[in-house]
Amino acid sequence: MKTRNSISQITQKNVEAIIKMEEVANKNRSFGERIADRFAAMVGSWTFIIIQSAILVLWVCLNAMAWIKHWDPYPFILLNLGLSFQAAYASPIIMMSQNRQAKVLEQRNQLDLQINLLAERENTEILRLLHRLCEKLDVPVADRPTAECLEQVTKPEALVHQIERTVRKNGKHAKA
Repeated sequence: MKTRNSISQITQKNVEAIIKMEEVANKNRSFGERIADRFAAMVGSWTFIIIQSAILVLWVCLNAMAWIKHWDPYPFILLNLGLSFQAAYASPIIMMSQNRQAKVLEQRNQLDLQINLLAERENTEILRLLHRLCEKLDVPVADRPTAECLEQVTKPEALVHQIERTVRKNGKHAKA
């Protein structure tokens, strides 16, 4: 006797497949990409913001209230230099991490598109089969023109052109 999968079991398989894809993507990162990801995660955290803010406040207070030795007197040129160095290195490292993440997202988008196109073709074929069954069994189709339109193969490139034309057309109306 064949047991049927529940929706929970099916979605669990999908979740596991996605987790495996992410694990493979993470395993295939280069040493530099792993460093950039860790750095971006650290710099983009509240812990970093709080620690950096505390250091800055301490630096300013110690230099402003020092009685004997001001190692960085007002306007805190050394502090500005240090923060400039930090920004000069942090920005490209964070961009490297974002570029890698964008590449992973692009791969996911491509996968989504392929699955959606496959599902569209499957649905079109199912509609054709249902239409044939209805004809064979003399079951009336309420909205025949719509049903026949939906049985046509969807052409993604035609949809892209339609979207572009509509956006251009609506863009002209929005400016007027």
